[in-house]
Amino acid sequence: MTKPEFIQSKIYKWEDLERAIARWKFKDNKIVFTNGCFDILHKGHVTYLAQAADLGDILVVGLNSDASVKKLKKGDNRPIQDQDSRALILASLHHVSAVVLFDEDTPAELIQKVQPDVLVKGGDWKPEQIAGYDTVKARGGEVIVIDYLPGFSTTAIEQKIKTSGN
Repeated sequence: MTKPEFIQSKIYKWEDLERAIARWKFKDNKIVFTNGCFDILHKGHVTYLAQAADLGDILVVGLNSDASVKKLKKGDNRPIQDQDSRALILASLHHVSAVVLFDEDTPAELIQKVQPDVLVKGGDWKPEQIAGYDTVKARGGEVIVIDYLPGFSTTAIEQKIKTSGN
């Protein structure tokens, strides 16, 4: 049985993550990085994160803070869940090794610090458009785009909830 302390221990402040990354790299683990808001975790998110995790040994998830989500203008009600709730839910997934919050518009600075072997983004991005592309490619890493699972999005779930209440 997974203890709450174990899940909580996967949520890092940058200073602590820096030490964990040094340990993982020392052990020659392949580090995969992805990021997002992950507001209402759904089948599309879980599938995407599992596919990302399969690309390496360690999956680090950069999570947009509440302030960062607001700056992205995803909607007046977003984020629906606060950053602590979103971080805890992500950390509870067995294939997620670490969750770290970031306040910036993009995770470029965080990617610069993590120096992942693989950078993953979902959707219809071209790899060279992804924040952190240059950082990862300069070190000989890979940048991979994983297709979205059709029919699943937080926006669609939010709309369904709003319309079903009428």
